[in-house]
Amino acid sequence: MGKAVVAVAAVVSLAALGGGAAPPRAEGGACTLAPGALTVDDLPAGSSVLDCEAVGRLVTHAGAGVTVPGPGMKVSVDALTEDGSLHGFTLAVAADGTVSYDDLTDADTDADAASAHAHAHARASVAAAPGRARAACADDAYATAGHKEYDTYEWFLGDGTLPGNLAPDDARRALEDAIGTITASRNDCGFGDTVTAKARFLSRTGNEADIDRDARCMARDGVSVWDAGDLSRGVVATTCSWSRAVSGGPDSLREADVRFNTRDYTFTDHPGEACSNTYDLRSVATHEAGHVFGLAHVGESHESQTMYTNSFACSTTARTLGRGDVLGLRALY
Repeated sequence: MGKAVVAVAAVVSLAALGGGAAPPRAEGGACTLAPGALTVDDLPAGSSVLDCEAVGRLVTHAGAGVTVPGPGMKVSVDALTEDGSLHGFTLAVAADGTVSYDDLTDADTDADAASAHAHAHARASVAAAPGRARAACADDAYATAGHKEYDTYEWFLGDGTLPGNLAPDDARRALEDAIGTITASRNDCGFGDTVTAKARFLSRTGNEADIDRDARCMARDGVSVWDAGDLSRGVVATTCSWSRAVSGGPDSLREADVRFNTRDYTFTDHPGEACSNTYDLRSVATHEAGHVFGLAHVGESHESQTMYTNSFACSTTARTLGRGDVLGLRALY
């Protein structure tokens, strides 16, 4: 993408990950890794997943985690948190097996770090004005994750308990509407729909989202599932996206799973005046669908955008897109 389009976070260098240290090497030059979960320092940028036999290993950073994919693949974890703190990163494996990372943040990310993240990614930043209607259509900040759906995103609904204890048909309609907000770039800013993204619901499935209870991306099963269950406390919902490298980019989406945290949070499709500490299902789902189709988080001072790092309890404002959200989709599609 050119300079007029939002910049995706630069790939983190080896020096930034471990003071310039090379990956550990056993005698004879072969890479060796300790058993158990790894950190980004154990498998720094520039390592080879082939030499290190790291494919299928779990790599963690600042409370987030992904399972290392094979060559030519990328995996991203994006968590929507209760306090708006950044929680997630991307691990990419080049065709030759070389590892790189995007979006590494400190474990104790605070508002200042969230703001820095937004400004690092955003094409432009506009301070939030009182009231979503004005701020949402005045703020053109957005961020992209470096992947898109080139064809049609085909997704399944898990066969377990669903957010808001909705009946399956009601949950499907709510999620279809949220995904449709992204594919049709629905907004109150007067933008027409020029976005070519497409999605199609297939059926319910016994497969589960490839996300564990610590909101980490497990090995993908090739089925894009939206479901509900247990996630880390503080994480309202999580999206895991897997994509394959495309020459000239963005990468091509291969699977995206979404899980809502129904152990620690309650959801509703109809928040009313009596709503308290309950999340609007369609607002959260629209945010997660943004991740599926290649949008990333924007941080402090961009609260009016659907892709803000936090979806506010009892608020339905994220059901429609802000100016920056639409511009981000147009940059991709």
